Amino acid sequence: MKTLLAVCLIVTSTALYAADKAPSTSPTAMAVVKGEVLEVREVESYTYLRLKTADGETWAAVGKAPVKKGDKVSIEDVMVMSNFESRSLKKTFPTILFGNLAGPNGSPVVNPAAGKSAAAPSALPPGLGKTIDTSNIKVDKASGANARTVAEVFGKRAELKDKTVAVRGKVVKFSPDIMGKNWLHLRDGSGSDASKNNDLLVTSSASAKLGDIVTAQGVVHLDKDFGAGYAYPVLIEDAKLQP
Repeated sequence: MKTLLAVCLIVTSTALYAADKAPSTSPTAMAVVKGEVLEVREVESYTYLRLKTADGETWAAVGKAPVKKGDKVSIEDVMVMSNFESRSLKKTFPTILFGNLAGPNGSPVVNPAAGKSAAAPSALPPGLGKTIDTSNIKVDKASGANARTVAEVFGKRAELKDKTVAVRGKVVKFSPDIMGKNWLHLRDGSGSDASKNNDLLVTSSASAKLGDIVTAQGVVHLDKDFGAGYAYPVLIEDAKLQP
């Protein structure tokens, strides 16, 4: 799952969406957007950029980054949101792009005045859109009557629908402040990539770091479609996280 951005990224209450109001319409996926920075506006954990692109001017929001007017940037994993109200800036954007500045594996931030590439930004919110090595993960199952492994949640999803479960796993992806929640992916070593039952999406108001081992206790929901191709056969929502 890409940085949602989305939903995308999508992409909770400690940073952007704590201060800003979620959009009134579903986000739309776009390709990479490139442009020249015309204006920079900073809030606590994010940087807003007014960009001049090949298709005209637009606003974008990315994780906090050392971007300056005149820089040429590439923004990946882009999602378009409509009628987004930024309480931090006291401004409503008819449309705005959300995504990540291209990092070491993409186009760097370029400063035309300096005539050279600047260092790729590293001050993104913890874990935003980043993943870790998922090989050789082995996490013991949570304790209690409602404890389930990741694979069990997938395999028994019809039976577990709208029920509270506890799943213990390793945080392999974390995306904060998306649609008023933090989004994390848990793996415990059960299931497989081939069966697509080894990576469980969890939403929570609590924070976590990549690599943390946590127990997520929340309600199982099925067949959630957030638009822009982000659909999940099963996920745990509004979970409480414990070490």
